[in-house]
Amino acid sequence: MTEGTTSTAAAEGSDTLTRLEQEGEIAADYLEGLLDIADLDGDIDMDVEADRAAVSIISDSPRELQKLVGRDGEVLEALQELTRLAVHRETGDRSRLMLDIGGFRAKKREILAELGAKAANDVKTSGHPVKLDPMTPFERKVVHDAIAAAGLRSESEGEEPQRFVVVLPA
Repeated sequence: MTEGTTSTAAAEGSDTLTRLEQEGEIAADYLEGLLDIADLDGDIDMDVEADRAAVSIISDSPRELQKLVGRDGEVLEALQELTRLAVHRETGDRSRLMLDIGGFRAKKREILAELGAKAANDVKTSGHPVKLDPMTPFERKVVHDAIAAAGLRSESEGEEPQRFVVVLPA
């Protein structure tokens, strides 16, 4: 790389970080408004993880936030889509923002990573593909990453909402 190319890449990285931070700010403002309307207490935490804005709602009383998570994260998924739309409305760009409420996604990520590692181990032991239950796109991504970390391949098959991961032998 030449010096000009290096500085261009650094500028693009800085622009991306600035854009993602702006997405986080817009999302935080939107979510604070929703918390006010719902009369719920919660603090907003913003970060940038894996080239996407990450926004979390945290509270001293996580039980109160359970209403925003819903059964198996259904309300959380809907709020994430609404928040992405709010960001899109402000920026004109599609957002890949990730929303977590009360640590629900973080806990789910740990469980799914373990599931992916176990499935990979089962495939290594048996030599046969393993099909997992249907999952959301977020869940499939976590499982695919865990399987790749275990040195195996995986594919998604089926149609939403019944799309599932298949772990393949090496």
